[in-house]
Parts: sequence; structure tokens; C-alpha cells
Amino acid sequence: MPPHAWFGVSAIFHYLGPSFAVLLFPVVGVVGVAWFRIATAALVFAPITKPWRTIREADANTRWLLISLGVCLAVMNTSFYLALDKLPMSLVAAMEFVGTIGVALWGLRTKRNVVALVLAVIGVFVLIDVKWSSDPLGLFWATLNAVLFVGYIILGHKASEGGASGGVERLGAAMAIALLILMPIGFMEAVRAFGMPLVVLAGIGVGVCSSVIPYVCDQLAMSRLPRASFALLLALLPATATIIAAIVLAQIPTLQDLLGIALVMIGIAIHRPAPAPIPAAQKEAAA
Repeated sequence: MPPHAWFGVSAIFHYLGPSFAVLLFPVVGVVGVAWFRIATAALVFAPITKPWRTIREADANTRWLLISLGVCLAVMNTSFYLALDKLPMSLVAAMEFVGTIGVALWGLRTKRNVVALVLAVIGVFVLIDVKWSSDPLGLFWATLNAVLFVGYIILGHKASEGGASGGVERLGAAMAIALLILMPIGFMEAVRAFGMPLVVLAGIGVGVCSSVIPYVCDQLAMSRLPRASFALLLALLPATATIIAAIVLAQIPTLQDLLGIALVMIGIAIHRPAPAPIPAAQKEAAA
């Protein structure tokens, strides 16, 4: 499958998980739902990726990468849910996307790509129709999530440099580290749901939809896409959120929503990543 197809799968599940998670907040608590998300992903990845082996065999630089990615995942997912508990999802998504613009700009090299990015940004803001909130705590969590989302893109690309297989192994190790970080706080909230089997199953579903499927698909896309291209593709997320809302929640998009989706799609269609540099070894061989 082409990397863009893997990203498409990730984009679909990016907001399916949060839409389920919000429904669990009153029962499990915000941090408890975040713990279910991280714990489910860590337990799913563990037998496949063997995080203990990855951490043991890693060199010093790779261990720092795993720790950084684990901290980023733990704090990012928790701050994302804390923001959703206080702010509309459209506002949180807008702030999350604004953080990725800098990543896309970092790798842009042509006027065509600048035009593509401008169209995508305009489409996102037309689509989400941003409404600022007066809740300073909610804005703090949304800002923290946006900053860490950029960190996830950078660290995730670093983890995938050796290929998708190695990237998934590093992701599994980072998820185990994230679970250790979140365990002292999140488990205390999540434990009150253990007597309700359906709630536990729902929490597991949130973890699979939010952290297993999209993160694996991200690695399969990141390993084959430049960082700037991946960052621009993130403009799809508000569009997929609108489509999911129409199908799952019967929230039919307006003409303004459709205009925003069209602008995003046009921006992504005309975007072209900068050509990858030719390794020195290949240059010497060609000479």
C-alpha cells in the first residue's frame, strides 16, 4: 500500500477514538480514559514488539529517543483529553493543526508547496470555524497538546528512520514507557471502572482506535514520507472529523464545511515533496 493510504486509515481513527473517549469521561474520568488508552496500546504492542528487548539492546541515543517519545505520548494524550473536557473539539483540532504548520514550512522548498500549504490552512479554518473559549485552563491543555503533537511528528519520524518495522518496535517500547509514567495517576481513576465490564471493553476500544491503529499506520506512512509531506497531510484530520460526525453522529456538513474540505483536498493534491537527496555512496558509484 502507498504511504498515503496508511495515513488515510490513521486519519479515520484519529477522531473515532476521541469521540468514544468523550462519552466515557463522566464514568471513568479524563485521566482514567487516558490510562485506558495508553495501557491498551502498551499491552497490545508488548507481545509483538517485545519492548524490554528493544530497550535492552538500544544504544544510548536510541534510549533517549524512546524515553522522549514515551514522555511525549503520555503527556500529549492526557493533555488532549483534558482539553476536550473543557473545549470544543473543533478548537482543539485547530490549535493542534497550527502546530504542524511550522513542521510543514520547515521542509517546503517550492512555490507550489507554499500555495498548497496556504490552501490547506485556509480550508482547515473554513472547515472548523474556530470559536475561541474564555477557559484559560482548557486553552493551556490545548496549547500543550499542540506543542507535543509537533514533538510526536519529529520523534515519530526519527523512530521510523530505520523502516516501518523498526519504527513499530520503537513505538511499542515508547508506549510501555508512557504507561509507566501515567500509571501512578491514571490507574487510580481507571480502577473504579473495573467492576463494569462494558465500560472496560469501551476503554479498550478507545485504546485500540486511538493509539494502536493510527500510530501503527503513522509509522508505515512516516517511514516513506518526508516530514513536511506528513505534516501537510495532517490537514486531512478536520475533514475526516466532519465525515465521521456525519456518519456516526448524524451531523450533516454545511456548504461551508464542504468548501473547507474541498480546499484541503486541493492543497494536498497539488503538494509535492522535495526530492530526497542522493546518498554520497550512490553518487560515487554513478561517477
